[in-house]
Amino acid sequence: MDKDPFLHLRVFDLNCWALRYLSKLRQERIALIGDVLNQEGFDLALLQEVWSERDYWELKKKLSARYPSSHYFKSGVIGSGLCIFSKHQILDTFLYQYSVNGYPYMLQHGDWFCGKSVGLVELKIQGIVFNVYVTHLHAEYCREKDGYLPHRVVQAWELGQFIQHTSKGADIVLLGGDLNMHPEDVGVRLLRGWAGLQDSFMAAEKVEGCEDGSTLVPANCFTNQKEMQFYPQGIRIDYILYKGSSQYEVRCNSHVTTTGTVPGKGIPYSDHEAVLATLSLQKTESDKVLNHPTVDPVLVDILNEARVEVRVGLLSAERQRYSCGRMAVLALLLLLMQGAMALSSMFGRTMQPFPKFSFSLLALLAVVVLLISGILYLFHTIEVKILQGTEEQMRVGLQSLQDKLSSG
Repeated sequence: MDKDPFLHLRVFDLNCWALRYLSKLRQERIALIGDVLNQEGFDLALLQEVWSERDYWELKKKLSARYPSSHYFKSGVIGSGLCIFSKHQILDTFLYQYSVNGYPYMLQHGDWFCGKSVGLVELKIQGIVFNVYVTHLHAEYCREKDGYLPHRVVQAWELGQFIQHTSKGADIVLLGGDLNMHPEDVGVRLLRGWAGLQDSFMAAEKVEGCEDGSTLVPANCFTNQKEMQFYPQGIRIDYILYKGSSQYEVRCNSHVTTTGTVPGKGIPYSDHEAVLATLSLQKTESDKVLNHPTVDPVLVDILNEARVEVRVGLLSAERQRYSCGRMAVLALLLLLMQGAMALSSMFGRTMQPFPKFSFSLLALLAVVVLLISGILYLFHTIEVKILQGTEEQMRVGLQSLQDKLSSG
């Protein structure tokens, strides 16, 4: 920079893994998170998986002196788990819940019940308008057979679109959260390319903490060691991303991750490592556009790759819809046959060939199968429509990129 930065911003991001009754040492860890936020005095703390509002209110009470402004984002059955604590006054908030987020019958995963979302708060610091986003995308449960990848790609696309369309009046954009994707995954590349975001780890002048900025590491006692056996150095799935504007340039001075156990406490803050970034802002000349690169031809390839993943998800959704529809039709036919047999027996034309109890039990089973299959048919129909719509949006975006490249 030609001039000294006139504003420094310290940002803290953490997936807190705070699910009541299931997360180990939840209350102790929430207390430790509150302690470190008070001690360090960050400008912003972006938290995920604070599933209990009681935990949020305990943090709010504890942090009220250092962080007078905060917001908890509510969505889904369990909640979004997203909240933001800020030293600066929050002027406005908004929540967008992703249109696809797993399946309600996958109870062992539970993402569908969480209402995965992106939360937005607007701040004004020294006259500069900040749009700050916090998010948590669908989890990856099996990298080799990742049935949720199309949903995460759709979520990444919706996140990028949401940022693009809500940040037009902002000077600075900040995004923190658990994206549940590796840096090289198509969803991360799509989000960064489409929304024009920079990765604090890749852009940082100084990096400290875990190797390669990993936020899931084998050294963390809460991490699932079986999932980490192929990643001895850990993986990076938690991010702080940012971009400036034509008026302001943003630099990342440092990117730091925690390294497992809290010093002197014997336990980590979470099963994830926290990400701490120090950003500096510098006013630029009005005719100089920073952090808004020209159209990169690579983005065309990324968008095509994302469309392929969405099409894969679309084919799967159509197969599931067909299976549910077929099951519903079979259950309906069974009910009609039983109804015809019951009417025939009632008017004395034929004898009832089945015992009444077995006949009633079979009818009840058919009704249950019909209801469940019908509901799932409607659910997968909605999923098909969303995936079709997303693929069409990507097609339009791709056409726009190609037009810019051909004319540029």
